[in-house]
Amino acid sequence: MQDAPRYYTVTPSPIGDLVVVGDGEAVTGIHFGARVAPRPAWRRDPAPVAAAVDQLAAYFAGARRDFDLWLAPEGTAFQRRVWAALAAIPYGQTTTYGKLAAEIGHPGSARAVGAANGANPIAIVVPCHRVIGADGTLTGYAGGLAAKRTLLALEGAL
Repeated sequence: MQDAPRYYTVTPSPIGDLVVVGDGEAVTGIHFGARVAPRPAWRRDPAPVAAAVDQLAAYFAGARRDFDLWLAPEGTAFQRRVWAALAAIPYGQTTTYGKLAAEIGHPGSARAVGAANGANPIAIVVPCHRVIGADGTLTGYAGGLAAKRTLLALEGAL
């Protein structure tokens, strides 16, 4: 079976360029531009991911709190459970890796939740930036701690 085609565009944001990827029906990735290079099989075409780009722009302008996009992240069953739990964290709120682990029925697996959080392929829309350390400190983020701080400040969570 051949993989579905991927379309992408690069869009600017207050935290740097974002590479928005989709398969023509769903968003499959939102990546920090400095951390991902478009794959040779991807076609640069903004039309299939236009809704995501528009919603991201509205989010950064403070006019959108929730996203209404069909998402198709690729990952293991455990990763998808973590990502679903991330998607349920309300705008402007944070949680910890330990609390997230308990919520998905894996208390004591905060490190595994952290690894799944770090593998999240759909940044911002699946809000991995809303997860902080048990002591309330900002912890690692694929886009860097400055980006995480900016996103949480935008949402009023700092």
